[in-house]
Amino acid sequence: MSGEMFGDEVDIKARLRAAEVMYKKFHRLISDVIKGRPPKLEIPKRTLSNTIFDPERGILVIGEEKLEREFLNVGESRRFMQTLLMASIIYQSLIENEYPTIRDLYYKGKHTIVYRDYSGRKREENTWDEQKESDSVIQDIEVYTGLFREDMLILSKEKGKVVGNMRIRSGGDVIDLSKLGHGAYAIEPTPDLIEFLDVDAEFVLVVEKDAVFQQLHRAGFWKKYKALLVTGSGQPDRATRRFVRRLHEELKLPVYIITDSDPYGWYIYSVYKVGSITLSYESERLATPKAKFLGVQMTDIFGYRGKKPYLSEAERKKFMIKATDKDVKRAKELLNYSWIGKNRRWNVEIRLFLKHLVKLEIEAIASKGLKFFAYQYIPEKIETGDWID
Repeated sequence: MSGEMFGDEVDIKARLRAAEVMYKKFHRLISDVIKGRPPKLEIPKRTLSNTIFDPERGILVIGEEKLEREFLNVGESRRFMQTLLMASIIYQSLIENEYPTIRDLYYKGKHTIVYRDYSGRKREENTWDEQKESDSVIQDIEVYTGLFREDMLILSKEKGKVVGNMRIRSGGDVIDLSKLGHGAYAIEPTPDLIEFLDVDAEFVLVVEKDAVFQQLHRAGFWKKYKALLVTGSGQPDRATRRFVRRLHEELKLPVYIITDSDPYGWYIYSVYKVGSITLSYESERLATPKAKFLGVQMTDIFGYRGKKPYLSEAERKKFMIKATDKDVKRAKELLNYSWIGKNRRWNVEIRLFLKHLVKLEIEAIASKGLKFFAYQYIPEKIETGDWID
């Protein structure tokens, strides 16, 4: 490698390992050329049809179907060259001690190629036009090499937060997550490089919204109930999902999740629990299949078979929001997910939604008072086992 390696020891080890894996995987193409074979890449398909729910592990996984990306195939040559271009940029970043973001990689690789066609006419073509195109190439490299972008020290914007009675080591520094004042620790984009030192917590509570996270933090919820409080600030990023998975897997802490009572909130829960279609190749690391949906539940609002609702009829009328056609479509799609469609409790929740065609945000429960939300609603549901698995 060129230049002197800098950074802490953990980063250096990760950098060396990723560079070695990439070198070996892509060096095979040179061997093909030397042996007179057309160079090609075999990459697992990242498609809905090749995404399978594994009931034993409780997660979405990528199937066995692969696509062949060949240099000599006109239909595949552009993507073949994009893949090699991006791989070379990432590899160079590794050996040059850089920490690129996915946005950096987009700009580093974007340029215009000028050439002449068979008729001699001058033509121009961009390596890629939009970032979603280069992002997709990065995902191809992940599934091809078995490395994740975090392993390659590719950074992304920090989104998730955590607070609680826990100490971690990050970048050589020891950070006490209980001594951050009214703030919280921003979960770094390389969560596997975090070392858990010690923890005094009995469970993890993940809340969809940052505003609700802040309210519970200010109310001292995590102190009173010995919890690690986490938010993904809406749709969680990969770092937050991985961090939650590690808390459950390594520290054996149960995970409870609170979202809005609507199809979008339920989808956010499903991403934490089973993974997502676009990142099914990462579910083994990102999903937490034993995560429990605490609320807000439709049965919390309307009651069901002896379960008393938390909101009165007057409160429901005050806070209910009419469902849109898009909400209804998404709810019906969720029923088609095998892990939801075969779950009796989820069937009850979604069919109640389709019956009343209304949704409710977390703040509606909190509107009864922060003390009610933090000191009655949440602990009562955990204590009585009123969650959906």
